[in-house]
Amino acid sequence: MGRAVSVAACALNQWALDFEGNAERILRSISIAKSKGARYRLGPELEICGYGCADHYYESDTLLHSFQVLAKLLESPATQDIICDVGMPLMHRNVRYNCRVIFLNKKILLIRPKISLANAGNYRELRWFTPWNKARHVEEYLLPRIIQEVTGQDTVPFGDAVLATKDTCLGTEICEELWAPNSPHIEMGLDGVEIFTNSSGSHHVLRKAHTRVDLVNSATAKNGGIYILSNQKGCDGDRLYYDGCAMISMNGETVAQGSQFSLDDVEVLVATLDLEDVRSYRAEISSRNLAASKVNPFPRIKVNFALSCSDDLSVPICVPIQWRHHSPEEEICLGPACWLWDYLRRSKQAGFLLPLSGGIDSSATACIVYSMCRQVCLAVKNGNSEVLADARKIVHDETYIPEDPQEFCKRVFTTCYMASENSSQDTRNRAKLLAEQIGSYHINLNIDAAVKAIVGIFSMVTGRTPRFSVYGGSRRENLALQNVQARVRMVLAYLFAQLTLWTRGMPGGLLVLGSANVDESLRGYLTKYDCSSADINPIGGISKTDLKNFIQYCIENFQLTALRSIMAAPPTAELEPLMDGQVSQTDEADMGMTYAELSIYGKLRKIAKAGPYSMFCKLINLWKEICTPREVASKVKHFFRMYSVNRHKMTTLTPSYHAENYSPDDNRFDLRPFLYNTTWSWQFRRMMLPHAHLREIFWICGKQFSTYIILYIRISS
Repeated sequence: MGRAVSVAACALNQWALDFEGNAERILRSISIAKSKGARYRLGPELEICGYGCADHYYESDTLLHSFQVLAKLLESPATQDIICDVGMPLMHRNVRYNCRVIFLNKKILLIRPKISLANAGNYRELRWFTPWNKARHVEEYLLPRIIQEVTGQDTVPFGDAVLATKDTCLGTEICEELWAPNSPHIEMGLDGVEIFTNSSGSHHVLRKAHTRVDLVNSATAKNGGIYILSNQKGCDGDRLYYDGCAMISMNGETVAQGSQFSLDDVEVLVATLDLEDVRSYRAEISSRNLAASKVNPFPRIKVNFALSCSDDLSVPICVPIQWRHHSPEEEICLGPACWLWDYLRRSKQAGFLLPLSGGIDSSATACIVYSMCRQVCLAVKNGNSEVLADARKIVHDETYIPEDPQEFCKRVFTTCYMASENSSQDTRNRAKLLAEQIGSYHINLNIDAAVKAIVGIFSMVTGRTPRFSVYGGSRRENLALQNVQARVRMVLAYLFAQLTLWTRGMPGGLLVLGSANVDESLRGYLTKYDCSSADINPIGGISKTDLKNFIQYCIENFQLTALRSIMAAPPTAELEPLMDGQVSQTDEADMGMTYAELSIYGKLRKIAKAGPYSMFCKLINLWKEICTPREVASKVKHFFRMYSVNRHKMTTLTPSYHAENYSPDDNRFDLRPFLYNTTWSWQFRRMMLPHAHLREIFWICGKQFSTYIILYIRISS
């Protein structure tokens, strides 16, 4: 009959500029797709060079090596008798484009440049690429000689066109185009395109997956059709984790779902679908058919190939499934753990070192490493030979098999409790018990001698000895003494990271993990170059609220009972003297705001684009039951003062896993100044101008609006 088409969507763990590894993963995915009966294979965005090349896109080397890989793909027997759709950068008439190269049997069918570029948040595509602005227009692209020698083609079509096979019609979207208000699939669907493809480089953010899934399903819900989405997965060399989620949808319903978090470098999703289901679905949508009769047609590239076979009556057809979403706690458990594994194996280090304080943040970081160990053991158990090979390289043992997470954790994870005279026995015990339960190699040490030596040098030079506030010292003295402790811990963390394995007779060094959460970074509640300064930070984009929920998840799912007391204890830096052996310092008291308030400030500042006055106006309504406008103004002023005073710390913030869209990461995501006028004189005065007073009168009186107008007029006069 020729109705059942088999198509493949791939999720690949590509690495920026790893041309050899990227080519091997692409070829492997094509071979798997063919073995499963697929006649069309779609890969992630810019998969040949890796999505995160950044300014390397400017280099001619990147374009040259991409063509060299393309030639290798064209020549491979694996790519014969299957339409292959791969991503790479191309230069056309001295303009650089983000493209899909679609080929079959050593012939390039079409080069399709990206139309809508991602240029917000973590994305800077307009820095390196130009969008194709010629709708439904095709030009001739002159192939380089290295490709001409393989294909025998001098030129190939380049532009906004669709492929017409013997049995159906395919149209291409690239990542951002799905998210655009005028997505190409709308017009393509009206023009008779039945299969839409989307190659993505979409990163993980907590609670984001449902948005992507809804967009894919809605793309065909109104217009009918088959939608195939491929996505990159893993850490390709930066703060982002691309979370796979390859999927295939038809007529508004998901028919195949890929994994969101996985240690598999290559994942291939294949579905067989009936084209007649698309045609009958469209037939009864009269509004769609009326619009289709007036559509401006796309150029069609004819392809002498079919995605179906002539005798397909016995071929099983995929049916709709229910998408299974992870909870935010599961996302924290799995996403950063996969990111850590990629970073560890690709950096060729021997493990991690974490200053473990016994508080929520460092404990959550330790649990993420433990989750990584669990996933490694599970992958090996399931027969993943690549994970096994990587684990053996990390531990320098060619016969090793990671089977027990605690035992593997002992080999790759070192935790270190750095006590001072200001540390409580409770936090020491909590850190020790957690280390025992996850299996890390744990070290207890005391930093007092180092702190006293540094303060002693200062006293010897200046003749003055600083004191804590409780002993009569000034605020400056108190803060300086806290910072010395914090910075000594950073120096010791790196010393132990470099030499701990040496003392144990083991080769290699350790990566230092940071554990400052996104809210503390936003407020600047950390010491510059303290133990939050590290190589990487798996929780740097996660809020304190979500971390607490994650800790509870670990208690219930990993049976880590040590976390119960950690959850119950108030967050504290333990940098000031104890009072009767008990902690006298708490984070929220030091900050002058709660972690819950910080999350709200962060979302308003970054996501809602609110400055001091806009934030004040929004919070008056949000907090009207608990705060007066004057109290709201005081809170907003305090936040912006602290934020601006400490913004300079973001320039040295440890590279962190990106998980929240209100991340204050200065380096890539949150592009704002780091030297502010911290008085915010104009903005703060706006909060208490007459109309703001009116709001306060309105809140206090609780009467009809006319009453306030009269009251306001009397006060003003």
